[in-house]
Amino acid sequence: MTNRLRFDGQVAVITGAGGGLGRQYALLLASRGARVVVNDVGGSVTGDSSDAAVADSVADEIHRLGGEAVADTHSVASPEGAGAIIDTALVAWGRVDILINNAGIVGDTPFEEMTADRLEPLIDVHLKGAFYVTRPAWRVMRERRYGRVLNTCSAAGILGAERMSNYGAAKTGLIGLTRVLAAEGADYGIKVNAIAPIAYTRMLTHSLDGAGPQDDPAAREVLNDLVGQYLQKLDPAQVAPVAAFLTHRDCPVSGEIYTAGAGHVARFFIGRTTGFYDPGLSIEGVRDHLDEIRDEAGYTVPRGPADEMAELFATIASQGVSS
Repeated sequence: MTNRLRFDGQVAVITGAGGGLGRQYALLLASRGARVVVNDVGGSVTGDSSDAAVADSVADEIHRLGGEAVADTHSVASPEGAGAIIDTALVAWGRVDILINNAGIVGDTPFEEMTADRLEPLIDVHLKGAFYVTRPAWRVMRERRYGRVLNTCSAAGILGAERMSNYGAAKTGLIGLTRVLAAEGADYGIKVNAIAPIAYTRMLTHSLDGAGPQDDPAAREVLNDLVGQYLQKLDPAQVAPVAAFLTHRDCPVSGEIYTAGAGHVARFFIGRTTGFYDPGLSIEGVRDHLDEIRDEAGYTVPRGPADEMAELFATIASQGVSS
């Protein structure tokens, strides 16, 4: 293959890189020349316990393959731990070019049983964790006027999934963070995107174990058959090329969301319908024109609030001309 995309001389910090998707990201970037901080506390999929050997194992694997890596076991869930993660990169190599916010935990339960104790740990790791790690990395990137940040969102939040109100809320909060940082980073050579991976990892396994009727052997058998036939094809390694491209110097986009799994990649986007306009709008007007409001024909994809305001003002102006 000609014109191979490489990361020589660059430093990548990857949280949650001790297994699953994060490990594949680390291995791929290292194989293309990046020096990698492998961050992972080594906890369970629900955030319990810790094991420093997890991050060490991936760093050692990179070394055996001829790459450069250091292990880091600080938690993303506090500003102090997050700052220490970035300090690990700065002490080792003096720079941070790439940050992949991949660390995550799960804790599925029906919404009526969702408590603060189930909500807060996921907000702490997914949303606050990405915020806390990105801040010190952002200062370095802004000073150097270059950086790539990749956040991890999920279809569980974008599209909705039962029993995952805590996970979906945390993941979708990252979409807002991605969009804002993309806007703020534009003048400093910093591009920020989000990825919604579809991969057979221990997090997916944990969610599947709690899905479906637990007391219905026939239903469980169908679900297990589905796992055997299809989910085994969702190799995390097939998501890694998308994450790598979105963090490469040649990536031309920012503020966008990509879904990837089993070798397929597509873009999620936020669209705005043409809608319905009436300066004397009433409750009944919304009711009577709901189909028109929801009609997706002629939708647009605003780049930000200014674009949406421009569309609104254009609608008002056209109404004034026609009257």
